[in-house]
Amino acid sequence: MMSSSSDPKQRAILEAAWGGFATYGYRKTSMDDIARRAGMSRPALYLHFRNKEAILKALIDAHYAETADRLRAALASGEAAEAQLLAAFEAQGGEVMEAMLSTPHGMEVLEASMSTAGDHIDAGEALLRDVYATWLAEMAAAGAIRLTGAAEEVARTFCSAMKGVKHTSADYASYRAGVRQLAQLFAAGLSPR
Repeated sequence: MMSSSSDPKQRAILEAAWGGFATYGYRKTSMDDIARRAGMSRPALYLHFRNKEAILKALIDAHYAETADRLRAALASGEAAEAQLLAAFEAQGGEVMEAMLSTPHGMEVLEASMSTAGDHIDAGEALLRDVYATWLAEMAAAGAIRLTGAAEEVARTFCSAMKGVKHTSADYASYRAGVRQLAQLFAAGLSPR
């Protein structure tokens, strides 16, 4: 996971933390581990983040900011709605979901994120819903899709369904299959008749 921070030291810290969390788990990764991976002293690390929880929250914020950018790019491709949705849904999960479902401690990091930084996750999910709602409203206005409700509600359904796929997938291959299925189903439901 990359950081959207322009500060190279903070970016290095977040990348080091993500590497530690994925390798050893959130609970077992210490501030010393993160500092060492980032190539700095522990006191230097504390100049940027007061604790591991603050680092996790910054990782979540960076993830959602980057994901929103990837969604916007996928939804601006000019392709058919189904292709745009598939690209967006794949961008929403991407390498983070692959790491979560492919590393021994990925699900622990996900659980720690939900219990430690639920407000940051909620804000990030709202950002993604806004990106989808904007796209839906634009596509409906152009006659490319037919909405089955308000754009905001359809966007909420997209995100809820993506969460369902994430929480019920045993591995990354099943996650990707679920994402493809969702894109096909939503595109069919939105197709003008």
